[in-house]
Amino acid sequence: MSDGVETQTVYDRIGGAVAIDRLVEEFYARMDRLPEAQDIRRLHAPDLGPLKVDLKRYLSEWTGGPKLYSPEKGHPRMRQRHMHIPIGNAERDAWLLCMRGALDTTVADAVARDEVFGAMAKLADWMRNMAGNPHDTAGHAARP
Repeated sequence: MSDGVETQTVYDRIGGAVAIDRLVEEFYARMDRLPEAQDIRRLHAPDLGPLKVDLKRYLSEWTGGPKLYSPEKGHPRMRQRHMHIPIGNAERDAWLLCMRGALDTTVADAVARDEVFGAMAKLADWMRNMAGNPHDTAGHAARP
């Protein structure tokens, strides 16, 4: 077994459960207070408690930590789980604004922070589910 940095998970690099907890709390605090996030905040229930628990469990597993999400919820299927919520560019951007700020204030390792944000940005882009999104039409265009 190697103790090298290259074997550490992102979960370990960002600070484990404590960091995930702080990240999620800061993320939702930003959603509550940033004017740019008003519209996405309205898409959530007034009580964010259950969502915080789910996001903490998901991020733990997603970053390579303990599998806390899938044993209870099954495969994440994040886009499918969010299809009842209209997510376009504005919603994606507001979500990413909150997450970027939360990462910047809670994760000290800049490389890990950027790695997590890059992966989250790809996921957030994929989550868009409104008509006309390029990821839904790519490869489906009429061929000459």
